[in-house]
Amino acid sequence: MRCVIARFPFDLTKSGVLDSMQGVKPEPVTGESVIIGRRHYPVKQVGQVITRQDRRDFSAGEVLRAMARLGFTCRSLPKAAPARVESPFQRASVMLGTPMSV
Repeated sequence: MRCVIARFPFDLTKSGVLDSMQGVKPEPVTGESVIIGRRHYPVKQVGQVITRQDRRDFSAGEVLRAMARLGFTCRSLPKAAPARVESPFQRASVMLGTPMSV
C-alpha cells in the first residue's frame, strides 16, 4: 500500500511492518497506540521504526491512518470525562458544613 508520511511516499505492507517491528521492545504507551502481533506500541515509535524518520517529522494521525489501512488495530486516546461542576448552592452548603438537601 502506498501512503504519504511527513510528505514522503512509502510502500508499506503488513508483513513488512511486522518484520520491521520484530525484536523492537515497546515503549510505555501514553497516548495513541498500534497493536502489532501481541504487543501495544506507541504510534510514534512505530512511525519512527518504519519510516526511519525523527518522531517530530510526522504526526500520529498519519501513522494511525496507514496502520489502520494495513489492518492493524489502532487505539486512540480515550475521551476525558466531563468535569463535575457544582452549583453555587452546592458550594455554599459545603463551605458552611450543612448537609445539602435535594
